[in-house]
Order: sequence, then C-alpha cells, then structure tokens
Amino acid sequence: MSSSPGAGWRPDARISEFNRPVVEEFRANGGRVGGMFAGADLLLLTTLGARTGLPHTVPLGYLRIGGRLLVVASAGGSPRHPDWYRNLLARPLVEVEIGAERYAAVAVPLEGAERDEVFAEIVRRQPGYGDYQAKTERVLPVVALERAQSGGDAEVADMAAMLLRVHGWLRGQLEQVRAQAEEYFAARAAHAGGGAPPPPPLGLRIRQHCLAFCQSLRFHHTGEDEQLLPRLEVEYPELAGVVARLRAEHAVVARIRADLEALPADIAVADPDRFRADLDRMAAELEAHLAYEEEQLIPLLAKVPFPPSA
Repeated sequence: MSSSPGAGWRPDARISEFNRPVVEEFRANGGRVGGMFAGADLLLLTTLGARTGLPHTVPLGYLRIGGRLLVVASAGGSPRHPDWYRNLLARPLVEVEIGAERYAAVAVPLEGAERDEVFAEIVRRQPGYGDYQAKTERVLPVVALERAQSGGDAEVADMAAMLLRVHGWLRGQLEQVRAQAEEYFAARAAHAGGGAPPPPPLGLRIRQHCLAFCQSLRFHHTGEDEQLLPRLEVEYPELAGVVARLRAEHAVVARIRADLEALPADIAVADPDRFRADLDRMAAELEAHLAYEEEQLIPLLAKVPFPPSA
C-alpha cells in the first residue's frame, strides 16, 4: 500500500540520457538548474507508460495561469505528441516535482475554446510556444496538473490510517466526477433552454478523473492482493473467510472499474438521469466494498506500523 494515492512511484524511473543531468541537478539543488534552463520555471513530471506501465521522468517548463499549473506538449514543434503526453492520456495519475516538493496530480488536457484562450495567454508570456505551434499542424495540447487530494492531511502512523487515507482519496475522486458531471448537465440544460452559452467540453476532464480513480483503485487492490492479504492469511488464519470474500470482491470491483472507465465516453449526448443512475449504482457497490474492508481490517491494521516492517 502506497502513501501516494495509487501511483506506485519508484526511484528507478526511466530518464533519457539527454535529460538525466538536468533531473539529477534539479533534485540535488531543490529544483534549481543551470545551463540552458537557468532561471526557467521547471518541473519534473513522472508518468506511467501507456503500454508498459513503467515510470518515466521528464523535465518540463511550466506556467501558472488562473491558479492552475500548466504544461504544454510542444515537443519543439514536432508533428508527433511527446511520449509523456500519450502516457497521461492512458494513465492520468502522475507525479509532479517542483522545487523540493513532490506530489501526485491528475493530468487534464484543456479542450476547445478554453484551451485556445489559455494557449493565447501562454504565447503572450512565452512567444516560443507560438513558434512551436507554427512548425506543426497538430494542435499543441495544454495540460493542467491538478493536485490529487490524498484523503486527509493527518500524520499516518499505522496501516489502518493509511487504508483510510487511500479510501478517502478514492471516495473524493468519485465525488469530483459526480460534481463535474452535474456542472456539465446544468450548463447543457441552460444552453438548450436558450440564453446561455454552450457548456464547456467537460468530457475529457471527467474522463481523466474517472481514469485516475480507476488507476488508483487498480494499484490499491494489486497491493492488497500481492502483499496485504497473503500476510493476513499467514498471521491471522481465522480471517480466511474475510480474505476469500475480499479477493472475490476485488474481481467484482474490477468489472465496475471497467464500466466506470467507459462511462464518460458519451457524456455529450448522455441522458442525465441514466448517467446519474449508472454512477450511483457503481458508487454504491464500491462503497459497500470499502466499508466492509474497513469494518474487517481496521482493528488489525491499527496494530501494524506504517511503513510496515519487512
């Protein structure tokens, strides 16, 4: 079980030989680097490979506009999106390093008019991005890196607190998806009634948060299946029935997770009541699993320090 909400970051992330000196200098000096990047606003972004699931770290320039942390998938004006952008489309839960701070974030590409307005401001501040756009026919993606709430700021001293933090993150992501969907449906209804502009294209935003939730849930259950549950079987044989039920529920949750991943695909034409009903059904099944897990495991895990001893 990881202290990060489901990302599973490792220190052996892949770094290109070109970027390695920059990454090492960044980490050795609290985010400050020299050479061609001296004085630049620079962050490190770690994504998980779209096909391999392996971590990759790249240094990127960033901007802050309207309270949001933004990066541009410019690739120097290449006709092809950079690998890190394709990775975050498949696995939106990423890791950001700025200065000496490191945290998990959900990567959300901006869409439509919002993207165009923000990109215009980016070019006003840093004209080089306009030069990159002029070199290619592809629209350079602008990505907001939204800090992932960890499910609580309290100090984690035992595995029970860690489990509750992870579960808090999962519940929070589901509520965020619900709130974004309601925002979208309200704007769509107002536009249909006349006198209101078209709703913003929230489909990709909702999709990214759905996928981030599913990515976190998959990582959480993999850790339980490979580490926590086998340990409980050995140390607490009287819990054999509980462990068997949790394993069976993990298979059911995997099916729900797949349904949730597909849910935002047609939100632009979805019936709001049907969408809400599907989301409520999935959320209720997931909540029942989380509640059972907490009921059965919290008393035992409260005795296990975090991080646990080998």
